[in-house]
Amino acid sequence: MPGPTRLTLSLSVSALALLLAVPAMAQTERAQTERAQTQGAPQKPEESLTIDTLVVTAQRREETANSVGMPIQAFSGEALQQLRVTDPKDLTSVAPSFTVSQSYQGVPTYTLRGIGFNTINLSATSTVGTYWDEVAYAYPFMNTGPVFDLERVEVLKGPQGTLYGRNTTAGLIDFVTNKPTEAFEGSLTAETGNYKTYNLEGFVSGGLGDRVQGRAAFRMENSDKGWQVSNSRGERLGKVDRDGWRLSLAMQPTDTVEVDVSYSGWRNKSDTVAAQGVGFTPATAASPFNAPGLVNYIATHAPTKARQADWAPLSTRGVDIGGGQGISDPLRENDQFHAGKLKVAWNLSDDVTLVSLSSFNRLSRKAVFDWSGAPYEVLIQKAHGDIKSAAEELHLEGRTDKGSWLVGAYVARDKIYDSNRTLLGQNANVGTIRYVGSTLLASPFNSFGYTPLQMSQAFRTYEDVGNIETKTWSLFANADHALTDSLKLTLGVRYSQDRQDYVGCSRDVGGSMLPNVNVVNRALFFATYGLVAPIAQGGCNTFDPATKSFGFVKSKLDEDNIAWRAALDWQAAQDVLIFGSISRGAKAGATPINAANISTQNAPATQEMLTAYEVGVKAGLFQRRVQANVSAFYYDYTDKQLSVYFADPIYTALSRLANVPNGEAYGVDGDITWRASRSLTFIASATLLHTEVKGYTGINAAGQPQDFDGRPFLYSPKFQGGLTALFKQPIGDGLELNAALNGRWQDKSYADLEGNPLFVIDGYGLVNASIGIGAPAKGWELSIWGRNITDAYYWSAVSSNANVVVRFPGKPTTYGASLTWTF
Repeated sequence: MPGPTRLTLSLSVSALALLLAVPAMAQTERAQTERAQTQGAPQKPEESLTIDTLVVTAQRREETANSVGMPIQAFSGEALQQLRVTDPKDLTSVAPSFTVSQSYQGVPTYTLRGIGFNTINLSATSTVGTYWDEVAYAYPFMNTGPVFDLERVEVLKGPQGTLYGRNTTAGLIDFVTNKPTEAFEGSLTAETGNYKTYNLEGFVSGGLGDRVQGRAAFRMENSDKGWQVSNSRGERLGKVDRDGWRLSLAMQPTDTVEVDVSYSGWRNKSDTVAAQGVGFTPATAASPFNAPGLVNYIATHAPTKARQADWAPLSTRGVDIGGGQGISDPLRENDQFHAGKLKVAWNLSDDVTLVSLSSFNRLSRKAVFDWSGAPYEVLIQKAHGDIKSAAEELHLEGRTDKGSWLVGAYVARDKIYDSNRTLLGQNANVGTIRYVGSTLLASPFNSFGYTPLQMSQAFRTYEDVGNIETKTWSLFANADHALTDSLKLTLGVRYSQDRQDYVGCSRDVGGSMLPNVNVVNRALFFATYGLVAPIAQGGCNTFDPATKSFGFVKSKLDEDNIAWRAALDWQAAQDVLIFGSISRGAKAGATPINAANISTQNAPATQEMLTAYEVGVKAGLFQRRVQANVSAFYYDYTDKQLSVYFADPIYTALSRLANVPNGEAYGVDGDITWRASRSLTFIASATLLHTEVKGYTGINAAGQPQDFDGRPFLYSPKFQGGLTALFKQPIGDGLELNAALNGRWQDKSYADLEGNPLFVIDGYGLVNASIGIGAPAKGWELSIWGRNITDAYYWSAVSSNANVVVRFPGKPTTYGASLTWTF
């Protein structure tokens, strides 16, 4: 029997056995309790040992997490604070089915249950939606500020499209912030740690007048000593300098109207992360045009620690060479984000509410990063991006004797500018083009009379630029209805239309591209397309075969889709919910911002669709001292968006977006919470996953056709698991001891479809811990903490810069102490 078939059978049998066993177990426990009560046996005070019930809004209304028939992991703000979750990527330690990888341009790549999108672009939306207080942050880079002052976080797995603003195929993460309070309260936390770290966080909340409450919260993070050290000269990268803030107002102007308005934002001036060179692309592995000393450097500097890295010296990259302008800016971010929200809820009656949710987000990014992976000018980029996103949602929600309903409309408009200037004067591909150009200087193609010196300095820098405007609107409806006292049906549907207009190209900067484009490229294109007109300084060097000319690339996407969900919940026993669902989600099409020699590289990928089949159980066991949630799922994936290669006569293989026609994913996902004692709680979670591309033949990095049938999805380990222990115990004299220990493991995964060993992400485990003592009545707490306390060397992503294959390492051990004063 083939491996995947055995796994399918095993998962199905295991899930079925659990679904059948849990109701019987719960009924047996209830019967034993009833017999004990009848026989007069003394009852233990179990209430203090039951697991706290967390209220969530996964279905846009408040209900307990265990009563919602969908796979949800929810974490309270208190638990997140104890586990030191201060960044979205920290959620991977408690929700291991969620992974975060860093692209070489610093844009986070989110993957949930193996469903992700391996883009590098600031302008790309994710398969995993992120929401802050119901407002969509459609672009992952909007989440790169600090996380603070949370009420809870909900991780919803599987397609989401019938309730939330934008469709997603993988799921979504909902960050719910603390709301203003009537009573005055506040807190201030000061932290210090290694790498000269000093952070400050706090909030103040209370009534501001009759029917008005306000809250202000902030977090400042600073680390003045970088954790990455250059292999060649002792310089450092990794300094942190970022702040976040939030101002909230809650108003009740009448007994039937509630207003929630907030302004939040962050700024980030931290260093960018450098890469670690580990090998070469197929086209440059034996190239005679590799920078002198580069091959030996890669061979003798195989990384074994996170701290090891390298980048081009400022003395190399910062100077101008001929028409090739250098980049002298420091390797750091200079980003700002501002978000405004206005929510108005009008209770039209006791059972019907009209809700308006308006939002505006503005992201600005300026950054310089070097992902050469070596002390050479292999590839440095200076990025500039701007996103303006406005949205409005209007819906009616209500309750009936048998359930609830919601109908509404959503509209959003985004304007995006995404650009980067690239410096690659010592890249092997540049050396190849310069050599070919030198042999053509005496040919008729050198009509401008470029000199050998000009050709030897050409192709040092260029700029990729794209302007994108997207418009999306949708109509949606969702309802649940109790068929019987124990059986509930949920139905949801959403119609969406997405339109996208793109204009962009790669273009010359300061004349640097003119010799190679006007001589080499025109000569190579001549045999196929005839004589091509040259470009002028500042002109686009992206060639369009349709027009047989260099110029801007333009494209339009106009797509619509229907997302839906049908679910059945069965309350098999008092604390046992069994559910099954079929749902379909979509992700809108995307247009890349690539270094585009030819317009094919900037062609859009159309929308992708995912149909999910899921069955699961949520069971409170042993008088609710144990909560077990487990589900089995199967995903049928159509037109998966993926960054791939296509063959190119000049550069062997170039990147572009494509749609993989078919794929599938299936597995078992679950979590167990055990209240072992009044002081100790254990949380275990795991995902067993199989992903597979089906029937797809594409181009590999060597520019050759390759059958990718059966290859796993990118960044999709077969197993991911985590274990957390939370401890809180009074120790006398009004003091309380608390501690947290968290560990996470994930199997190896792949950053490419080819299975190239250089692109393997080895399996790794991380351990985080904290311990503290405090006096709750007096409002103070002192704690010490550490992340990655075993100093594990791991990397979350692998990529290539068209010359060197590079890794992006995770942070080494960080530790520190915190002092909190609550008032």
